[in-house]
Amino acid sequence: MALKHWLLVTSAALAVACMLDPACAAGRLAGQVTSAEEGAMEGVVVSAKKDGSTIAISIISDATGNFTFPAAKLEPGKYTLSIRAIGFELDGPKVVDISEAGAPVAIKLKKAGNLAAQLTSGEWMASFPGTPQQKHFMDRCTSCHTFERIAKSSYNADEWIAVLQRMASYAPGSIGVEPQRRKEVRERTVVDAERLRPRAEFLASINLSSAPQWQYPLKPLPRLKGRSTKVVFTEYDLPRSNAMPHDVILDEQGVAWYTDFGHQFLGKLDPKTGKVTEYTVPMLKPDYPTGMLDIQIKDGDIWLGLMLQGGIAKFDRKTEKFTMFPLPKEINNPASQQAMVMPMSSHVDGKVWMNSVGIPGVHRVELATLKFETFEPFKDLPRGTDRSVYGIKADSQNNLFFMDFSSEYIGRIDAKTGKFGFYKTPTPNSNPRRGYMDPQDRLWFTEYRANKLAMFDTKAETFTEWEMPTPLAYPYDVIPDRNGELWTAGMANDRVVRLDPRTGQATEYQLPKNTNVRRVWIDNSTTPVTFWVGSNHGASIVKIEPLD
Repeated sequence: MALKHWLLVTSAALAVACMLDPACAAGRLAGQVTSAEEGAMEGVVVSAKKDGSTIAISIISDATGNFTFPAAKLEPGKYTLSIRAIGFELDGPKVVDISEAGAPVAIKLKKAGNLAAQLTSGEWMASFPGTPQQKHFMDRCTSCHTFERIAKSSYNADEWIAVLQRMASYAPGSIGVEPQRRKEVRERTVVDAERLRPRAEFLASINLSSAPQWQYPLKPLPRLKGRSTKVVFTEYDLPRSNAMPHDVILDEQGVAWYTDFGHQFLGKLDPKTGKVTEYTVPMLKPDYPTGMLDIQIKDGDIWLGLMLQGGIAKFDRKTEKFTMFPLPKEINNPASQQAMVMPMSSHVDGKVWMNSVGIPGVHRVELATLKFETFEPFKDLPRGTDRSVYGIKADSQNNLFFMDFSSEYIGRIDAKTGKFGFYKTPTPNSNPRRGYMDPQDRLWFTEYRANKLAMFDTKAETFTEWEMPTPLAYPYDVIPDRNGELWTAGMANDRVVRLDPRTGQATEYQLPKNTNVRRVWIDNSTTPVTFWVGSNHGASIVKIEPLD
């Protein structure tokens, strides 16, 4: 059957089906995705955004290329359509008028003229020639930008050394258009050019410094299919285009709260209306880099890690006032960085934990007296050994567990004695990251560099690990839902992962846009559960609703 005739028949069939479906007649957007190369196309993300709206809805085409937006998600009006399908772009109407009749829409795609512009960082990493040992330092780059920026550059090795030295002086929360300078940097990173030369030479070998085109094939991932198409995405734009929603969590009313990684704002999103309210967080060090990371809710109050501002903060949702907890002068220095705060078991002893990246170590404050204690679990290691206290989680007795992001250790600090203990992950150099302590005192975390999810049973002192379904995802955070499934997402490939730890079976969902996933959150009050994440480089908050 000719493609044109086949499309007409299909469109007619969709129209009949739509007329028989009351939900469709109420204004549902439905249709089919096709291309000359493939015919009906499965796994294409189709997004619709109403003119003047800050909310975009996305679904994914099924095995027959058909797609149907839930009627409740779209009201009548004019919508701009966009798609995500590696290697393809729209070749047809980009604006549709959804009327009460709900006529089906035929979406035609054509081969993309610029495949490189569509690659995720994970796909770039797979494409780059070289050994894992040569590439491993690059996994930190995605915190600020994608690997596309590296691949399209034309710096030679000497120029790359200067670039690497400059970037080492930037604070977390920096992006290309808004770099923030640290007050303190590691001297050996900035000054020792020869230490950086192997990295610089490798970067110059994979960019466009010696040829007008890359001398290696690009390796895109195949589109996701099957169960991965049964999902609805909702993206909420934030009012500032430079907003960096690093951590997103929901309160008991279903309101989303987020921290801005590069700016002094605590944000609140009402998912029902899309209304965003931002609260300016007081600065503790006005001439230091701004931005926050961790956010926790304890007894109705919101706690924040203030990063290089040097301290933590508590926000009273009723009075909308902040209480600030700056580090005392004797432990406050240019390298002080409180990325994480842990108040969740403070009811046990009245004490709140926070990490201190600059030591590296941990501080603890007694809320009644504001007395600070400092713990340095790595102080006896040989000088020059890189260690990092990153994610911190307290168990039910307020004992602290922390992830050593520079190596493969989970650390423990006894709440009563202050003594340290370490546990080595089964996979070497796993780079454990973030974490979630469940009610059974089991610590869930990601093994960022090992591309795995893991659980440490703090009582039995045993580890369990699960492989991510796609290589080079670089998972940042993980959380179990009420059904025992694990939810995570990769910083490098824009895919949400839903993994059953009992079987190891995983389902991936392709996010509509480049997202740079950080903290992940699950709303267990919905059926099925709902996944939330901030688009740290996209100034939006994303809700993912699986349909099964």
